[in-house]
Amino acid sequence: MHIKEEMAERHTLSILVDNEAGILARIAGLFTARGYNIESLTVAEVTEKQDVSRITIVTSGTPAVIEQIIHQLDRLIPVHSVTDLSARGPHVEREMALVKVAGTGEHRIEALRLADVYRARVVDSTISSFVFEVTGSTEKVDTFIKLMRQVGLVEIARTGVVAINRGVERT
Repeated sequence: MHIKEEMAERHTLSILVDNEAGILARIAGLFTARGYNIESLTVAEVTEKQDVSRITIVTSGTPAVIEQIIHQLDRLIPVHSVTDLSARGPHVEREMALVKVAGTGEHRIEALRLADVYRARVVDSTISSFVFEVTGSTEKVDTFIKLMRQVGLVEIARTGVVAINRGVERT
């Protein structure tokens, strides 16, 4: 008899929580205590009263592990809801990076050409460097960074993934 080995899959979780001190540490601690990796994490207030925040976490695991993570997150007291956007279907994900590139001559021209192709915006410029702002899917940001390594990448600062359901339904 063959035992079916489950593959780890990437999941984006949207967690609505009371905006209170310590909740992020409790959620991160839940992941740490169980040996789960957080690939991306963002937090922002999402209500006018600034009393609710959305925590977006990208993690990987087998379906059973993801189900366990969701169940454990749902049990935390200040958590209003946990939504596995990946399991729900179509959703919008974006990430932003600031990418510093140094170079002159042909390298400078190539960096600008690639930035144009990837719709990256120049947000700072000197005689010998640029800082580009690139937004899009994680794959797009990764590809842009990989290309910039070839023309003089100096430094990267990235946000985590932000995500939201498509359509009129609230997450």
